[in-house]
Amino acid sequence: MRTTDLAPTRLPDRLRDTQRLLFIAKHAKWTGGLHPDDGNHALYHCETREILEALGMPLVVADNYAELFTRPAADFVFPLLNRGGFYNSEMLLPLLCNRLGLPYIGASPIVRGLSDDKHLTKLEAAARGIPTAPWSVFRRGAPVDASRCPPARRWVIKPNNSSASWGIRDAHDRVELAQAIAEIHALDHDAIVEPFIDGSDVEVPVITVDGEPAMLPMMIFEQTDPSHLRTYQEKRDLVDRSQKYSLKLFDDPAIGARLVDYTRAMAEVFRPFDYGRFEFRVDFATGEIRLLEVNLNCNLWSEKVFGRAAVAAGFTQADLIETIVAESMIRQLVGFARRDAA
Repeated sequence: MRTTDLAPTRLPDRLRDTQRLLFIAKHAKWTGGLHPDDGNHALYHCETREILEALGMPLVVADNYAELFTRPAADFVFPLLNRGGFYNSEMLLPLLCNRLGLPYIGASPIVRGLSDDKHLTKLEAAARGIPTAPWSVFRRGAPVDASRCPPARRWVIKPNNSSASWGIRDAHDRVELAQAIAEIHALDHDAIVEPFIDGSDVEVPVITVDGEPAMLPMMIFEQTDPSHLRTYQEKRDLVDRSQKYSLKLFDDPAIGARLVDYTRAMAEVFRPFDYGRFEFRVDFATGEIRLLEVNLNCNLWSEKVFGRAAVAAGFTQADLIETIVAESMIRQLVGFARRDAA
């Protein structure tokens, strides 16, 4: 896995001139400010649309699944409609693309399911000797016995398939724990339970460069209070979180070297995936590292991890988006033996 000397990949003219791109996202047609429910996610989709418009290839814009119920006037798909409001919605767009024989950015449906299911991702980590917090998963409809959760003074309970900490909550005894699991089941989601780990989240963004996984600079959500539980509302800028944590470059070489090894091993599980974020919890008081989750087709917004890391690597936001599009198109439409013609 490459970690240095990264340069943007440009979209070859033969693809720019012959391919039509479909961009599909919940807020792909958004023109306002913060969305009342999804907050800055709407700004992210708007920003991405504007960058894709500037690539110079024909662009079709859609904001619902129906666009792929029949074959659209497009040759390639950039799917960002990940949270569709129903269980396992993350897999529907790639499934619809597969049904139509349309290539698309990102991992296959089964691999998306593997990464979106936090329980399965943690099994992959454990099989490779990568440390992760102990956990229990409670599938909807199966018996719930909170006593089988790992012992802890405080637990984190969240939907087993969620993003941006949607639905996350904590508990301090097993009565609260059972109630939290029931609440998540009432949201039509499976629940995963882990002991809360003091510390900060270190994020490792990975893209593809020259056909190989490449690591952008690591970022850290440095918390003022290591015991603070970050919420969906904070991550979407729906509430003020300025005094709680800050996003900055991560520059601890010893811990960073371990994270490179862990990320390299986990990235091999999901290839090819075009882009993804590998998230770890680091307790700086003890030096312990725990894999939290893997987010494929994750948030690319310029104000989040990927955008900030891209700038640190010498990319503009437009460079980042073009690289992801170009590498995915080249992989699927041209193949790996293409560098001389690019």
